[in-house]
Amino acid sequence: MQKRLIVGIAAALLVIAGVWYVRRSGAPAYFTGFVEGEERTVRSEVTGRVLEVRFCDGDAVPANEIVARLDAQDIESRLASKRRELDVLDADIRTQEERVRLTERTWPRDVLARRAELEQAESAADLAERTFAREKELVATGASTAQLLDDARARRDQARSTLARAREVLARTEAEEGNVTVARQTLEGLREKRQLALAQIAELEVTRAKYDIRAPAVPTVVQTQHVWPGELAQPGAAIVSVIDPADKYVQVYVPVDQVERFRVGRRVELELDSLPGRRIPGEVSFVADQANFTPEKIETRSDRLGQVYRAKVRILEGVERLQPGTEGNVYLVDTPRSG
Repeated sequence: MQKRLIVGIAAALLVIAGVWYVRRSGAPAYFTGFVEGEERTVRSEVTGRVLEVRFCDGDAVPANEIVARLDAQDIESRLASKRRELDVLDADIRTQEERVRLTERTWPRDVLARRAELEQAESAADLAERTFAREKELVATGASTAQLLDDARARRDQARSTLARAREVLARTEAEEGNVTVARQTLEGLREKRQLALAQIAELEVTRAKYDIRAPAVPTVVQTQHVWPGELAQPGAAIVSVIDPADKYVQVYVPVDQVERFRVGRRVELELDSLPGRRIPGEVSFVADQANFTPEKIETRSDRLGQVYRAKVRILEGVERLQPGTEGNVYLVDTPRSG
């Protein structure tokens, strides 16, 4: 930070000197700055022991490549447990589905059979009642014996008992329709548990993926390695800092009286110390919305030349060959007037 502050102050002072020179000599306006890269810090999202850091300072990193691995033993154990739970649920669901199918297939036939048995028992009971009544009349007239009456009474009682049992069996069979409903509800409950287990597994798999820490989605170069194997990474801990070699800019400080000309999107030309005599295209990509004073205390109006806006100029060609820290000048390009 101290180094960047010194560089920034130096650049601002160069801007002031350049503006003074332009006003005195009538030379084209330019702003001095340094090539910088957009540094990105790859951080851990979980807590884990660092097992491996695959790239160190200066290494080129492919897009989305794993840069470090953390110990994921705990999360893998939880995943294995959930997958076993899912296997058990799948087996229970298959068993319950078969139970539901069997119940739905056999229950209507059982009801019909029990009703047929009830009708048969009702017919037998009616016949036994009429036989007993007839024998009773015959005994009263002396046309039958007491023995035959006793036999008719026994058959009547047995028919009554069979009829009562048939009614009870039919009632129990009809009540089994509730069991079908319960079986269906049980099956639905098992399926809901399975969906919950799948969601939990998916969540754990997302967390598991965070133990493989990946680079950004563009090729980058490692600037700083922050952790080493054996260390404990916490959520938010920096793993490596990288820059995109195809995304570099020159940071400059623009005086207040020049900022109206220095608008975002304006094309400029850059002449860098590493490429003397050659102009490369650039574009203003950022201008701060608040000015800073350099130096801090301003005493007179002339001193207010030190009030500057921080700005960035995106380099549009030959970016890969440029090294951060290279000094250069940014020239405004006059756009032709229309009409």
